[in-house]
Amino acid sequence: MSELWLDITDIPATGREFSFSDQSIWTGSIGEFDLPHRLDVPGTGLAATFTVLPQNRGALVRGRLAGKVVTPCDRCAEETMLDVAVDFELFEETPVDGEQSLEPGLLRRRGQVLELDVASLLWEQFLLALPAKPLCDENCPGLCPQCGASLKNGPCSCSKEEGDPRLAVLRQLKVPNGSKQRH
Repeated sequence: MSELWLDITDIPATGREFSFSDQSIWTGSIGEFDLPHRLDVPGTGLAATFTVLPQNRGALVRGRLAGKVVTPCDRCAEETMLDVAVDFELFEETPVDGEQSLEPGLLRRRGQVLELDVASLLWEQFLLALPAKPLCDENCPGLCPQCGASLKNGPCSCSKEEGDPRLAVLRQLKVPNGSKQRH
């Protein structure tokens, strides 16, 4: 995963705003993890703006990640463009000198310099902004489970499977309506 450490040692108490639009922050990790997302469509991509506010025991980071990403639809596997727009806010504690943490954070201290891991922060926000199952359309019918044809263009020519003939009698079973009240 790419690294981009930002020196936040001398940020004023009112905070400082930072902007990042270099696509390599995201594309490097997309390639490293072999994810199906693309940011290379002209006029699209991601941009992040955030403010770092120093606190007594760490730093408060507030920002926004916005842009577009191309990814396959979870049902039909056709490429679809998703709008990414997420506001984020997180607090990171300043690591204590000489103390080794079990979980590495987004802040590190190198001597008197305090640094924020911007690449990890923006990658994490990107992943959190993506839907678990991206869809080209909410009503996407997907693919035929038998032949793999896209059902967007209408039904395929596959014959419908009747299932196990030994269970045919169960298809005629009538289930009573569960709306009857119990006393």
